[in-house]
Amino acid sequence: MSSLTRRDLLGSAAAATSAALLSRNALAAPAAPAARAPLAAVPPAGFRPFAAPGRIVKVSKSNTLQPNRLWPTPEAAKQMLERALTELTGETDLVKAIARFVHKDDKIAIKLNGIAGQKGQTMATNKELVLPLVEAILASGVPAESVWVYEQYPSFLAGTRVNEKVLPKGVKAYTHNNGLTTMDEIRVEGIGTKFTKLLTEATAVINVSTIKDHSICGYTGMLKNMTHGSCINPQDFHAHKASPQIAHLFAQDVVKSRQRLSISDGFKIMYEGGPLDKRPDCRPPHEAVYVSSDPVALDAIGEQLIDKVRVDKGLKTLKDAKREASYIRVAAELGLGVADLNAIRMREIAI
Repeated sequence: MSSLTRRDLLGSAAAATSAALLSRNALAAPAAPAARAPLAAVPPAGFRPFAAPGRIVKVSKSNTLQPNRLWPTPEAAKQMLERALTELTGETDLVKAIARFVHKDDKIAIKLNGIAGQKGQTMATNKELVLPLVEAILASGVPAESVWVYEQYPSFLAGTRVNEKVLPKGVKAYTHNNGLTTMDEIRVEGIGTKFTKLLTEATAVINVSTIKDHSICGYTGMLKNMTHGSCINPQDFHAHKASPQIAHLFAQDVVKSRQRLSISDGFKIMYEGGPLDKRPDCRPPHEAVYVSSDPVALDAIGEQLIDKVRVDKGLKTLKDAKREASYIRVAAELGLGVADLNAIRMREIAI
């Protein structure tokens, strides 16, 4: 049996003291910050969503509006949507075309635009265009519980005339009221913000918006519908005509990684007085549907269209009116799409 010497005892005491100090220091040290959840969405394994930067298909058709001249007929809306998407993708029907953008394992959010449909106004995303889109998504194999539509406020959603009574069984309709968040705050242009979980819990987003003049930023279509319609404090991103804020918000991983398909509801357009629909005289029929995987290209074409109509009506262009939508060009510079009209390839089809 071995015995301890005095040196052994002193060494043991020193070791114990050092261990105690280390233990106290470890307890006093601040905990390492928890890792943030990744904000970018990833497509299901093995699935590559259709993407064609700078490519747009526009389908026009006469006599598409119901007798009230406000909404399209269901037959015309579905026919135009199908023709536009089959032309864009090269597929033979609407269901196969939609399957190029979404997978059965996706969680799919459809962002509508109804701000100019509230309180008797009528310049909102049309129900007749949304329903065949949802039906095609379900027919492609996506479960109903994995599909939802959303808007900012109940009055905006009501303006689209889309609700759970008209949607296929199991598909939900939500509003976020500038809340319902689960993500950590991010800072954009020095301002803290979050995006609603109606966006962040999706893996794929289909954006169905309108073609409108906007009193602050000049034009509102695809980009602004996603950014200001999905964050908690859109009012904080309106300075300097909302440019470059719209582009920088859209460039966040949480937004850009989820974008799969953009659809411009062009049955009517608004060339002055937007974003609300208080000038019916400035809301002519247009009877067209535009589709693209490139929201920047759609906004560039939409702004050009609004300018053309403004000039035809004797008004200044948006640039001359000091409301040029410069955020569209910023978005292109950030690599979010194509804004150069000479580089955009738009196939126009009349049926």
